[in-house]
Amino acid sequence: MRKIPQILFLMWGLSLWPCGLSAQQMAISLDECYAWARENYPLIRKLDLIGKSSAYSLANAGKLYLPQLGINGQASYQSETVNFSNVMGSFLPEGTPLPQLSKDQYRLQAEVSQNIYDAGAVSNQRAYIKANDSLQRQGLEVSFHVVKERIDQLFFAIIMLEEQLKQNEIRKGNIESGKQKMDAALKYGTAFRSNVDELKAELVNVEMASIELDANRKAYMQMLGLLVGKEWDKETVLVMPDMPAGAHEINRPEVKLYQLQKSLLDVEEKKLRGEYLPRISAFFQGAYGRPTLNIISNDFGSWYVGGLRLTWNLGSLYTLKNTRNNLDISRKNIDADLETFVLNTKMQLKQQDSDIAKYHLLLQRDEEAIALRESVRKAALAQLENGVATTHDYISQLNAEHLARQTRILHTVQLLQAQYKQQNISGNH
Repeated sequence: MRKIPQILFLMWGLSLWPCGLSAQQMAISLDECYAWARENYPLIRKLDLIGKSSAYSLANAGKLYLPQLGINGQASYQSETVNFSNVMGSFLPEGTPLPQLSKDQYRLQAEVSQNIYDAGAVSNQRAYIKANDSLQRQGLEVSFHVVKERIDQLFFAIIMLEEQLKQNEIRKGNIESGKQKMDAALKYGTAFRSNVDELKAELVNVEMASIELDANRKAYMQMLGLLVGKEWDKETVLVMPDMPAGAHEINRPEVKLYQLQKSLLDVEEKKLRGEYLPRISAFFQGAYGRPTLNIISNDFGSWYVGGLRLTWNLGSLYTLKNTRNNLDISRKNIDADLETFVLNTKMQLKQQDSDIAKYHLLLQRDEEAIALRESVRKAALAQLENGVATTHDYISQLNAEHLARQTRILHTVQLLQAQYKQQNISGNH
C-alpha cells in the first residue's frame, strides 16, 4: 500500500508539474470546470432573478406599514327617505317648513388608514418571502450538484484517455526500438524481412489506437466544453487533481433543502396566529355628497370622520386545529424523506469505501504484474536480438506488458474517480 502514492506520482508527474507543459498548452483543473459550469449553467442564472423577485416582494411588504389610501364613490336612488313631517309634525306649529330629502343620493369618499397593530402580519409575510427565497436558491444548488457529477464523469474519462495516449506512445517507442534492432539485423543478414514487416504492422496498430483514443478524447472535450461554456483548442490538457481526503460527514445540499422546507412550515404556522388576533388601525375619512352627516339638510356638502378601528375575524379558529395538524404531517413527511435520503447516502458511502479499498489492492497487484511483464519483455527483446525468439514472441510479450500498464492506468483513474465520487456523495467537494 505504501507504493500507491509513488505509483500515482509517476503516473501523473507531467500533469501535476507545471514545467511539464509546453508554452502553448493550457492546463485546466477540475475546480475551474466547476466554477465555469456554475457560471454557464442556465438554472444558476435564476439566482439573480430569485433575488430580484424577493427584493420586490419585500419592498411591497414594507409598504404595508405606510398609510393606505382608498377612494370610492356611489350614486344611488332609493324608494323612500325620512319624512320629517310624519316624525315631527305634531310637535311643531302648523305651517312650519320641514326639510325633504331627495331620493337620489351621491357620495365621493376618500379614506386614509394607518396600521397600528397587525398581529405580526407584515413581519410574518416578510419572513415567508425570505424563507421561500432561501428554499428556491437551495433547490438550484441541488440541481447543480447533479451537474458536478456529470463533470466528474467527463473529466476523468478524458484523463484516462490522455494517460492511455501517453502509454501508447511508450509502446510505440518500444516497438520502434525493436524495429531498429531488426533493421540492423536485416542489414547484416541475421534476420528476415518478415521480422521487420511484422514490427511495422504493429506500429500501424499503435498509430490506429492513438487515432481512436485521440478522437474519443476530442469528443469528450467538446462535451465538457459545452457543459462549462468553454471552447478548447488542441493544446488544452486536463490537470490530474490531487487525491482528496476521505469524508463521511454528510453535507449534501439536499439536507439543507429539507431543513429549509421545515423552516418555511414554521413561518406558515406563525402566520396562523396572526389570522385570529385583533388588528387596530387609525383612519380618517373625507367625503363630499348629498346628504351630508347633517341628516336634516338636503344640500351637497363635505364632511369628515376620524378615529380608531378594531377588526377581529374569528372565522379562522374553525380551521386552525386542522391546519396545524396538516403542518405537522408535512413536517413528519419531510423528516421521513430526510431520513431516507441520509440512509441511502450512507449506503452509497459504504459502497465507495469498498471500491476505494478494492482499487488500492488492484494497484498493488498491477505493480507486481508490470514488473514481471517488463522483465519478460526485456528478456524477449534480448532473445530476439540473438535470434532465439521470433518477432511474434517479442510482440506478444510487449503487448502483454502494455496491457498490464493500461490496466494500471484504468485502476489509477478509477481510484481517483471513486474518491471524488465519495466526496460528491457526501457533499464535501
